Amino acid sequence: MKKLLVILFLSPLAGYAQEVPDSTFIRQISDDVLRNGRAYDLLRELTKKIGARLSGSPQFARAVQWGEQSMRTLKPDTVFLQSCMLPHWVRGGEDKAEVVAIGNKKQLRSLNVLALGNSLGSGSKGVTGQVLAVADFDELEQRRSEVKGKIVYYNAAFNPTNLRPGKSYGETGIYRRIGASRAAKYGAVAILIRSLTEATDNHPHTGVMAYNDSFPKIPAAALGNRDADYLWNVARQGAPVSVKLTTNGKLLPDTPGHNVIAELRPNTASNEYITIGGHLDSWDVNEGAHDDGTGVVQTMEVLRVFKALGYTPRHNIRFVLFANEENGSRGSAKYMEEAKARGEKHLFALESDAGGFTPRGFGFTAPADVLTKMQPWVELLKPYGVYELTAGGGGADIAPLNTAFGTVLAGFQPDGQRYFDLHHAKTDVFEAVNKRELLLGAINMAALIYLVDKHGL
Repeated sequence: MKKLLVILFLSPLAGYAQEVPDSTFIRQISDDVLRNGRAYDLLRELTKKIGARLSGSPQFARAVQWGEQSMRTLKPDTVFLQSCMLPHWVRGGEDKAEVVAIGNKKQLRSLNVLALGNSLGSGSKGVTGQVLAVADFDELEQRRSEVKGKIVYYNAAFNPTNLRPGKSYGETGIYRRIGASRAAKYGAVAILIRSLTEATDNHPHTGVMAYNDSFPKIPAAALGNRDADYLWNVARQGAPVSVKLTTNGKLLPDTPGHNVIAELRPNTASNEYITIGGHLDSWDVNEGAHDDGTGVVQTMEVLRVFKALGYTPRHNIRFVLFANEENGSRGSAKYMEEAKARGEKHLFALESDAGGFTPRGFGFTAPADVLTKMQPWVELLKPYGVYELTAGGGGADIAPLNTAFGTVLAGFQPDGQRYFDLHHAKTDVFEAVNKRELLLGAINMAALIYLVDKHGL
């Protein structure tokens, strides 16, 4: 009889979340995360013990080992590594720029710069040229006859009237990505851009760029915003301004890397999958705390709380720490390719890659009827900070699933007003993350995954 009582007491745990009201189970998620959550401690380990972890670097390999070991301590049904080849760009040394002349006067004013990711170096002697300062690509085209032999400076700034800075980032990011080749087409010897931020400090922000193989590969770097203002002002006053730029970047052969994947499985065999994840890599100049350490540890926290509450899902849930989001997205491509090769059915994917700030909502790439079906969930999420489920969202690491399978995508949307102050700059460090905000994000992510798993789409 005692054995029977034990069985009766334990057996409901596997399906407990399905037997209680959604609001009750989400409250249990919240209580457990706020009392017992490990995300903040895991973030401290990732940022302080490993730090910067650019794809291809030894630090990234250490991050993979850390991710695998940490996942195993959470006791999922399985943990495995998914191998992929990664690009290996190195900065190669300190990036330097200085104004060497204005008109006939020698000037020696340093400018705070960072080479853009994947850009090639200037050589040890640097590149010196007169600055051609342009507002945008339209002005570059209008003045293309003046470009040869110059260092082109793009002054494209965030539009301050956009209420969501992410929109401004999307609008100006093109100058970072393709600005070098657009200028090299007309004979430029290097480019500088205004950093993609509205931050009032002078820290430059790096980020990935790409070359068009039809044109010379010239050095490319970003200026801190105060120096960007200075260079724009002096260059537009009429007297020729000359700058010397020295960078050391180079591309090494591709190197092996991995996605780190954990799974929770249903009681009965299923070929249907839900994915939740963030990217494990960061740029080389910071600790990658908000980008995307917070997304990594929130993903792990969702796994932890599901195990703590005895939740057995109806679908396979994968918790993925993606490789190489910052400069190639090789990890996400590999994840999609292997899913396709196995004939898996991917229903839903959620990504956290917008920082660990206070929750505000989720954005979806989904058919209109699916988004309409989810709207009642807003009332369940409001107590925890999420007040809207909107069209448009996802993330770079889960986007291939939508292309391959038509998977419904969601992107966690915390308050974004401060994110681009830190994004890709040396200031993206552990100390910039608030523990409670981080945990609230994990609560909402766990709640959304639970609702999708239980009710479907």
